[in-house]
Amino acid sequence: MCERDDLADMGRKTAFDWTPNRRQFAALGSMVTLAACTTGATGMGEATLAEDMVTITTADGTMDAFYVRPSSGTYPAILTWPDIAGLRDAFKVMARRLAGQGYAVLVANQYYRNGQAPMFKDFSDFQANDGFAKAGEMRKLLGPDAIMRDAKAAVAWLDARDEVDTAKGVGTHGYCMGGPFTVFSAAAVPERIRAAASLHGGGLVQPDNAQSPHKLLAQTNASYLFAIAQNDDAKDPEAKTVLREAAAAANVRAEIEVYPADHGWTVIDSPSYDQPAAERAWGRMSALFQRAL
Repeated sequence: MCERDDLADMGRKTAFDWTPNRRQFAALGSMVTLAACTTGATGMGEATLAEDMVTITTADGTMDAFYVRPSSGTYPAILTWPDIAGLRDAFKVMARRLAGQGYAVLVANQYYRNGQAPMFKDFSDFQANDGFAKAGEMRKLLGPDAIMRDAKAAVAWLDARDEVDTAKGVGTHGYCMGGPFTVFSAAAVPERIRAAASLHGGGLVQPDNAQSPHKLLAQTNASYLFAIAQNDDAKDPEAKTVLREAAAAANVRAEIEVYPADHGWTVIDSPSYDQPAAERAWGRMSALFQRAL
């Protein structure tokens, strides 16, 4: 789950230059039409996006979050859990892209108990400023029960929005430490969350933990995508088998695949960003949301 050795490996790589994408998709957030800029849109035509930083009352305080959606109409909702570096511009860029496909997207600041986002400007800032140690302390407040409380509050907030189609299911996706949060979310709100995508999620199989994500699948009503990094698989090659067996036993639909890319490959400001593999994972996630929601 983005541990020190993962960060060391990532630090030896050259960061992908994601700034052109950021400029492109930031323009969408300024109400520029989507037609020429977003692939995979679901019949939105010339729709535009609206976006805000919002606050959500939770059982533990006030969560800040980024919220982006088409500026008219009603759409299924998506709850996003960022990676270890938290809510930042890179995740706003990706949220705009997803919103352009026809979703109301809420990106949580999972670290809100410690302060408002961004905790780190980008992944380079995370690496340069002792991000692992800082995040390690903040993560102590983010056990399964805390994330379940946050997910309940976030989904309730989304369901109260006029632009959210509550006749459709809610989706969730998470990256790195956010991967298991998708299962916690689906277990917290099983009546609403119908699709969950974990992208290089860590800690999905913890045999001695009663709240291990793989043990919670039976408490959910979601379909899943578990996209696993090749170096994560090399460290724990049995995890994918246990995950498959748990999904089958829980009678939940799950696509489980090891990708030929390293931990962090789907996040656009990550040194491990791998565009071809990231686009494949994005396509599989998009297909899951389109099918299940």
